[in-house]
Amino acid sequence: MSSKIEKPNKNPLWQTTSSERKSYYLYFFGQNMIYNLLASFLTTYLIFKEIDPVMSGIVVTVVKVWDAVNDAIFGVIFDKVKFKSGKKYIPWLKIACALTPAATVAVFAIPSAAPEVVKLIWFALAYIIWDTAYTICDVPAFGIITAMTSQIEERNTILSLKGITGGIGSALSYVLVTLFISSAINIGYGPVSVIIAVIAAATMFPVCKKCKERNKPEEEEQFTVRSMIKYVINNKYLLIYYVGYIFYSGAQTYTALHFLTAYYVFGNDLISLVTGTIASVPQLIMALFVPKIIRKIDKTSLFKLSVIAAIVLSIPICFAQNNLILFIVTYMLRAVPLGVIGVLAFTFTPDCAEFGQYTTGTEAKGITFAIQTFAVKLSAAISSGLGLILLGLFNFKTKFMGSEIENIAELIEQKLVALQPDGAIRIDGFGTLKAINAASMQSAEAIDGLWFTYNVVPIIGLVIALAIWSTYKLKDKQIQIMADCNIGKITKDEASKLLEAENYKG
Repeated sequence: MSSKIEKPNKNPLWQTTSSERKSYYLYFFGQNMIYNLLASFLTTYLIFKEIDPVMSGIVVTVVKVWDAVNDAIFGVIFDKVKFKSGKKYIPWLKIACALTPAATVAVFAIPSAAPEVVKLIWFALAYIIWDTAYTICDVPAFGIITAMTSQIEERNTILSLKGITGGIGSALSYVLVTLFISSAINIGYGPVSVIIAVIAAATMFPVCKKCKERNKPEEEEQFTVRSMIKYVINNKYLLIYYVGYIFYSGAQTYTALHFLTAYYVFGNDLISLVTGTIASVPQLIMALFVPKIIRKIDKTSLFKLSVIAAIVLSIPICFAQNNLILFIVTYMLRAVPLGVIGVLAFTFTPDCAEFGQYTTGTEAKGITFAIQTFAVKLSAAISSGLGLILLGLFNFKTKFMGSEIENIAELIEQKLVALQPDGAIRIDGFGTLKAINAASMQSAEAIDGLWFTYNVVPIIGLVIALAIWSTYKLKDKQIQIMADCNIGKITKDEASKLLEAENYKG
């Protein structure tokens, strides 16, 4: 039986096929389902497990010490390991498609009846395994774009449009978890983590069969760990971009606190569905339009303008604590520039990889994309850990004793709540919190601290990130010249003259 004939690309310069691009988009659907599960719900999950927020916040942050080590190690391994197949990215993606979903389920399998120290150890070990798996999942997924095509416009378009399927995956994950954990269904994190893991594995795997590694450097250099370190230090734009990203994304404490803010500030946990939808829809829409916009406006300029707009539109949200309508309207307005930032965020890594190879002569895309993965995971851990630690400092209550509840016997008889061996309420979801009226047990200090952490901390991160990103100067036309030189299409002398014409300052 003959294989399906691919339709020719509308753009004759494009090198990828339609089926390749579709499988690539589908991969990020599954990957983002998993990432959103941890980024948006890990804080709430740990609080439901009745682990002290300061302690769990410290564990989340300390695990990143290993993260710094494993990302650097994997970056070196990735660039040095040669598979018999001759492929650089696909073998790692096959490993990731199995390991990442399995590790995700392990994180959300902490035994509720275990002592707190056991819960902390379980979480730390499971989170380290997940963290390592996600490195293997992320680095080759972004790195393979440089092997799929050498055309910068095609890369920008693919990386922008994968934001649609990635955004849909994030949104579906958010909706599923919100509904399953809400007071309406209340079935727990364990079952929903299994559902998401299965869907993710099924949608991530096709990329291993469809994507092609067609573009390789003219000559792959053999390098040492020392040369790799030198490469990272000398790739100034890689460092500039991701230092800024860590401040931006690491301060996004609202991502981990949507659920708690909806319940404790506005009295309804399902309001988080509204904020989740508001946050995801603009990014999906922008993913369609950004590729067209950046053909007329350089993406670096558009990115910086969007950061400024996000800062300005974040300020009114701080004053909406007692006004749900004002909160939703201002949140919706801010979601537009944040959507642009989300679409463009990872289009800069391939540029930094091309810049690094052009300026240092070292083809080290593995370590380049490992820096991206490290920054993503570190910032997610910082936002979760920072949120937990701040809640602890504001005396946010996470453990409720049965003796504190006047009608506890009645609630137990109705099977609305259950007690742990130490007499604490077992928190399965917001249904449990609603049954014991947990909102009334939080102090004013705790609620104000939750609101501060949710709103003010992200603004501080945006301002610092903007100051750092203002020094990022690379333009798309300059990157295309470097990419052509890196694959041997033009010589270094020809590239230098073309870059000089494009006002490249180095």
